[in-house]
Amino acid sequence: LKAMSIHKITPFLSDIKDFFKNSDMTAAIQNISSILGQVKMTERDTLAVTSKRNCVYRLLTVFQCLLLFPCFGIRNAYRNQKYGTLDSLIKARKDVFYRFMENPDIDWRKTLWHISVQLWNRIHIRSDHKADEVCLILDDTDHEKTGRTIEKIGRVHSHLAHKAVLGFKCLCMAVTDGVSQMLLDLAIVGEEGKKGNYGMSARELKRRRITEHDSEALRKREQEYDMSKIVLAKQMIKRAIRRGIRFSYVLADSWFTNKEIVQFIHSRHIKCHWLGMIKVGENGKTKYHTKHGDLSAPALVKLGKKLKLQKYSRKLKCYYIMFDATFGGVPVRIFLVRRTQHGKWNGLLTTDTAMDFFKAWRIYSRRWALDVVFKDCKTNLGFGKCQSTCFASQIAAATLCCLQYNILSIAKRFSDYETIGGLFRDISKETVQLSVAQQIWGILQEIVSAIARVFGLLDEEVYDAVINHSDELAHIAKFYNLKSAS
Repeated sequence: LKAMSIHKITPFLSDIKDFFKNSDMTAAIQNISSILGQVKMTERDTLAVTSKRNCVYRLLTVFQCLLLFPCFGIRNAYRNQKYGTLDSLIKARKDVFYRFMENPDIDWRKTLWHISVQLWNRIHIRSDHKADEVCLILDDTDHEKTGRTIEKIGRVHSHLAHKAVLGFKCLCMAVTDGVSQMLLDLAIVGEEGKKGNYGMSARELKRRRITEHDSEALRKREQEYDMSKIVLAKQMIKRAIRRGIRFSYVLADSWFTNKEIVQFIHSRHIKCHWLGMIKVGENGKTKYHTKHGDLSAPALVKLGKKLKLQKYSRKLKCYYIMFDATFGGVPVRIFLVRRTQHGKWNGLLTTDTAMDFFKAWRIYSRRWALDVVFKDCKTNLGFGKCQSTCFASQIAAATLCCLQYNILSIAKRFSDYETIGGLFRDISKETVQLSVAQQIWGILQEIVSAIARVFGLLDEEVYDAVINHSDELAHIAKFYNLKSAS
């Protein structure tokens, strides 16, 4: 069972790269098979549909084969048919897989939750599991496309490319306990734009595929396409609570931090808090109610300097100012941070008014784990690479990538993070396995803070370069791992 990896991989900040590091995919196959063998799946509970009596291939069998595609180096169903890689499991032509992914009646959100919750629960029942703050992470990523006839295709603003690109935005919610990350929910959305044409010309809009159907599951997905990401984020958090996922914090960047989401988190019946970035520069116009009046973040910076509230953290090697305020009627604590005396200011806001600065920065650093997940999924699993013109297939392909990542992430945890000997299991090989969250926290203090101080950049700007733009920093990560081991 040997096959080539799907995509070129990078050795920097990855949870699943070890499964794709050479032509021998046996480890990935064995781990996925082992994990899947312990997940309870029926067609009704997993897919929300059942096979017809006269069908040749059961829907659940086709679904399980699609989950195994990356292990055999299969990019798509056409490649499987051409090379007959999975003929020993299912001798199906490519149309069987394509029709399955285009099936509008399959509830892919139910599929993702059904399997992911079982995987997440497996962590907590282990005797060697150590409880830590569980966090939900919200963020979106670009799904860039090339076909202009794809159903609901449009142009979206890419924060990585700093321009409009053809494709979708994929809003994701992940859960992390500081060791593993798992993707729990996703929504594919578009950006209507000021003109309401999704950045497309009238001719391009006419060329887009239009499909009529009566499926309730797909109709909800189509409605989500035009919904606000704040509304979608609230719905995702509600689903997590209903599914029994208990968490201490919700982490997100400054785009999500507003009165609506803060009030929503504060009103939840479970004890949880919001921890997110706020805008401090020229765009920091939001006002917070303090005992000194209603002030924006830049105004709080000036007030903090005037009152000599600025402190220096030796652990994090940065300056910070702390204010207690009220935001949307909710008590909050605001941390204003900069690396040097003349550097740019950044800000954190949390509804946990008892939290100190070091803990806030340590917990928030986990948000970058989701960017690593996106990079892992795009590099190794083809996340967002589907070019089908069917919107249902886009949902199916994205969900399958999430499930494949979750399975490999759990396999990685049980093989390298929580086995006998713990993190120092491979010390004889002069290396040590650190989780992505642990690498991020180390790099935060070692690399990001240094670059931010020297060049006067924000930590977020450096992290964006480290994770998404620079594959040449692998040797620095290895140095940090060796330093940690020693």
